[in-house]
Amino acid sequence: MPMIDADGCLINVSVEGRDGGPTLMLSNSLGCTLQMWEPQMKALTQVFRVIRYDRRGHGKSKVPPPPYSMERFGRDVLAILDDLNIEKVHWCGLSMGGMVGQWLGANAPERFGKLILANTSCYYAEPTKWLERIDAVKKGGIAAVADGVIAGWLTQDFREREPDIAARMKAMLLATPVEGYLACCEALSTLDQRALLPAIKNPTLVIAGRHDQATPISAGELIRSNIPGASMTIIDAAHISNVEQPHAFTDAVVGFLTQR
Repeated sequence: MPMIDADGCLINVSVEGRDGGPTLMLSNSLGCTLQMWEPQMKALTQVFRVIRYDRRGHGKSKVPPPPYSMERFGRDVLAILDDLNIEKVHWCGLSMGGMVGQWLGANAPERFGKLILANTSCYYAEPTKWLERIDAVKKGGIAAVADGVIAGWLTQDFREREPDIAARMKAMLLATPVEGYLACCEALSTLDQRALLPAIKNPTLVIAGRHDQATPISAGELIRSNIPGASMTIIDAAHISNVEQPHAFTDAVVGFLTQR
């Protein structure tokens, strides 16, 4: 896995899959590494060259001091593409990855084919939830919020049915550098990208989780209704829908990206 320099921050990047095929870039949720996409990789790498990366402050990427912003995250993505000498990719981002995708679609449309914005939001009406989480993590570390976060990521039914997967997701969350996690929460606390959406002209699919409390169907519908021509798919899952319903998620992604 190469480490790519994005304005002085080394970003951990993985490139796998079909040489010469279309390229798909995947972008993670807050508190996740590129490993969150493992349920999709076998299928996706048969069709695409797949780029995954750890967002700054996460995984094996470096943890520069804050502030972070959606623009900063977006410019990190462009630095990765420039370093790999890749002109254009499809995009699939979940949660924070979907927020970064909104910025990219509005500000660098020529670098992207189709956009998939999964389990995400464009706007938080007020920052209380994020400020409370920041306070809790400052006092008690990520462990102080981990159980609540996992309960939002995966439905209770799935956690009881697949305890090993839930445990792996929790371990991924707990391994996130506290400084990077807090800097990302700060960026989320002021999120308002509503004005960007009408500028997105790339073909766009919004994926929402039927049981997603963090970014509910209404948040997905707000995005869909403001991006010209966007469509929406609802999956029977909570927030991390690609893990809870891997086959339905993968089918939605491959179907959208390969249709003419």
